[in-house]
Amino acid sequence: MQNAALWQSVLGEIELSVSHATFTTWFKNTELIDQNDSGVVISVPNIFAKKQFEVKFNDQVRGVLSKNGINPKKITYTINTSGKHTRSSRETTTATTPTTDVDGLISVNPRSKVGQTTAGNLNPRYTFDNFIVGSSNDLAYTASQAVAANPGGKYNPLYIYGGVGLGKTHLVQAVGNEIIKRDPKVRVLYISSETFVSEFLDYIRFKKKGFSEKYRNVDVLIVDDMQFIAGKEKTQEEFFHTFNHLHQNNKQIILSSDKPPKSIPTLTERLRSRFEMGMAIDIQMPDFETRCAILNIKAAQSGVNLNHETVEYLATNIKTNIRELEGALNQLLAYAEMRGIEPDISTAEGLLGNIRHSRPQHLSSKQIIDKTAKHFQLELSEICGEKRDKYIVVPRQIAMYLLRSELHLSFPKIARELGRKDHTTAIHSIEKIEKAIKLDFLIREQVASIREKLYA
Repeated sequence: MQNAALWQSVLGEIELSVSHATFTTWFKNTELIDQNDSGVVISVPNIFAKKQFEVKFNDQVRGVLSKNGINPKKITYTINTSGKHTRSSRETTTATTPTTDVDGLISVNPRSKVGQTTAGNLNPRYTFDNFIVGSSNDLAYTASQAVAANPGGKYNPLYIYGGVGLGKTHLVQAVGNEIIKRDPKVRVLYISSETFVSEFLDYIRFKKKGFSEKYRNVDVLIVDDMQFIAGKEKTQEEFFHTFNHLHQNNKQIILSSDKPPKSIPTLTERLRSRFEMGMAIDIQMPDFETRCAILNIKAAQSGVNLNHETVEYLATNIKTNIRELEGALNQLLAYAEMRGIEPDISTAEGLLGNIRHSRPQHLSSKQIIDKTAKHFQLELSEICGEKRDKYIVVPRQIAMYLLRSELHLSFPKIARELGRKDHTTAIHSIEKIEKAIKLDFLIREQVASIREKLYA
C-alpha cells in the first residue's frame, strides 16, 4: 500500500474515534512520508503538534497502523518545515508539476497568470485589483504600484506600517503578485519575521545549510510584521547582512510593521536607518467613505446588494479596522441567509448589539479553563499544575488569553486562576498568544474552536 493511501486509511479510522475538533486540530495536516524496516516517519506541522503526538497520540497511531498491517519498530514525528504537504513522487504528474524558481520559495504554474505559491508565501487572492483605495491608504497604494512596476528602483526598501487589520499584508503581497504577473521568472519570497527568526534559530542550533542562500538568492524579499525582530540581536545582525546583500544588488525589499522604524523598541540603529532610507508610509484607519466602499464591494462579491442605510449604519458603528468590519458584514449576511430575510438595517441593528454584547453573563473562569483543558485533552490538574512541558504550556497560555479577552480579568487574577504566583507570567503568556494568533494558523484555529465551545 502506498504511503498516501495507507495514511488516508489510518486517518479515516482515527476520525471516527476522536472529536471533530481533535481531528481537525491535530490529525488533519499530517502525512506519512516514509516507511521502511526500521519504522515509519510522520510529518506534523509544528513542534507543538510533534509533542502532542509523541505524548498523547502515539499509542493510538500505532494501534491503527497495526490494524492496517503495519507494525513499525519505531514511529518518528518530524516537523514539516516547508509549510505545505509534500506529495509522494508516485502521485505527482508531469502535466501539472509547477516549475520552481527557488527551492521552497515560490512555484509558478504555467496555467496560472499569478502563480501558485506554497503555503506561507504569497496568497494569489491578494491583488491590487481587489484592494480598496481611500484617503487612508492611497499614498501606500501608489508607492506599492510604483515598486511593482520597477522593483529595485527608487522606493527600496518600501516600508509600510499601520495598526492591525488595515490591509498591510494584502498590500505587500499584492506587490509580489503583480511583479510575478508581469514577469513569472522573478524570484519572490514572502515571509513573516517570525519565520525568519525561527529558521535562523534552526540554522544556528542544527547547522542547517542553505539559510543565507534562501534569503539572498531572490529578486524580491517581502517581510511581514517586522516589529517582531526587535530585541533579537543575532537575528537582527543576520537580517542586516541579508538586507545589505539584496540592496547592494538592486533587489527589492518590502517590509511591513505595526509602527514606524523609529518607534520599534530595541531595534538596532543600523537597521533603523536602513529601514528609513527608502520610503516609509503609514496606512491609517479607513475613513467613512472607504468603509462604505469596502462593505459594498464585499457584499457584491457575496451576491448581495446592501441598501445605503444598512451600509452607512455598519460603517458608522464599526471604525476600528477592516477585519472587524468584514466580520460584522459576514455575520449579517449569514444570519439573513439562514433566516431567509433581507439583510436590512433593522437586522443589522439587532445583530450588531449581539456582536457587542454576545458574552453570556454566566461565563466563568472555571468554564474557560475547563473547556481549554478538554480541547487539548488535558486534565485540569495538568493545565493548572507546575509542569512546563510544551504540550501543557501553550494550552495554559491560551487559557490565560481567553480569561483576559472574554472576562477582562486582571493579570494577577488570571495568574491565580491558573495556579501561578507571578502575574508577569500572565502578561507574557497573553502577549505571546496575541502575536501567535496573527501568525500561526493552528493557534488561531484552536482559539476560535474553544471560543465556539464557550458560547455553544
